[in-house]
Amino acid sequence: MSVPWWAWLALSAAIAVMLAIDLFLHRDNHVIGFREAATWSAAWIAAGLAFGVVLWLWQGDEAAGAYFAGYLIEKALSIDNVFVFALIFTYFSVPAAFQHKVLFWGVIGALLFRLVFIFVGAGLLETFFWTAYLFGAFLIYTGWKMAFQHGQEMHPDRNIVVRTVRRIIPTDSRYHGDRFFTRVDGKRVATLLFVVLIAVEATDLIFAIDSVAAILAITTSTFIVWTANAFAVLGLRSLYFCLAGLLRRFVHLHYGLAFLLAFAGVKLILSETPVGKLPIPLTLGVIVATLAVTIGWSMVSTREADRQQS
Repeated sequence: MSVPWWAWLALSAAIAVMLAIDLFLHRDNHVIGFREAATWSAAWIAAGLAFGVVLWLWQGDEAAGAYFAGYLIEKALSIDNVFVFALIFTYFSVPAAFQHKVLFWGVIGALLFRLVFIFVGAGLLETFFWTAYLFGAFLIYTGWKMAFQHGQEMHPDRNIVVRTVRRIIPTDSRYHGDRFFTRVDGKRVATLLFVVLIAVEATDLIFAIDSVAAILAITTSTFIVWTANAFAVLGLRSLYFCLAGLLRRFVHLHYGLAFLLAFAGVKLILSETPVGKLPIPLTLGVIVATLAVTIGWSMVSTREADRQQS
C-alpha cells in the first residue's frame, strides 16, 4: 500500500490537534468522572472508526479490513494497559486529580515508542523473512506468560528504568501538586509524580513491543499499523477512567488477550510458509469472537459477586 507524504503529514497534524484539544480541556487537573470519561471514550472510538471508513473509501476494503483488525487488537490490548496503570496509581497512591496528566504525557511517550517500533519491525520483516519466526515465537511466548503469569504482585519501584532514573536524577519522595519537577532547599529535583510517569512509560514500552508485533502479523503497511496504534492509544486515558471501576469484573479477559497474542504469533509464522497470510475476514472474526467470549464469560462469572457488593 503506497501512501503519499501528505497523508502522513495530515495524520500527524490531526493527532497533534486532538492532543492539544485534550490537554486544553483538562488543564485544570479536575477529577474525571465516569460520564465525562465515557463521552470521551465514545468520541475517540468514533474517530477511530471514522478513519477506518475513510481508509475504506480511499484505499479499498482490504486496507480497511487490516486497519479494523489492527485497531480491535490494539484496543483490546490497551485494556490490559489500563489494568497495569491502575496498579501503578494505587501502588504510588497518585491523587485522582493528577492521574490524567500522567496518562496524557504517557500517551505521547507511547506514540513515540510505537512509531519507532513500527518502522523498525516492518523494515526487519520486509528485509529478513526469518524475523517473522522470531516475532511469532515472541508473541506466542508473551501469550503464554499472560495466560499463566497474569496477576502476579507488581512492584513498580523495582523496575530497572525507574531505579536508574532515581539514581541519575535527584528525586523527592513526595507529591508537589501536579509538577514533575520542583525545588527543595534550593535544588531542582524530580517529584514522585515524575517517578510515576517513568513507571508508566517503562511499562508501556513493554506493551508497545507486544502490540506492534501483534499488528505486524496482520499487515506490514506502516501507515495502517501506525494509524491503528495511534487511534487506539489516543483513547487510552479516557478508557482508563471509564473502565477503572469495572476492571475487577474482567477476570478472564487476560485469557482472551493471551490467545490473541498467540494467534498473531502463529499467523506471523504461517505468513512465511506455504500456507501464506490468513485472510483478513478470518482474523477479524477471531478477534471479535475471542473478545466477546472472554468478556461475556467474565461478566457472568462475576455477576453474583458484583450483585452482593451493590
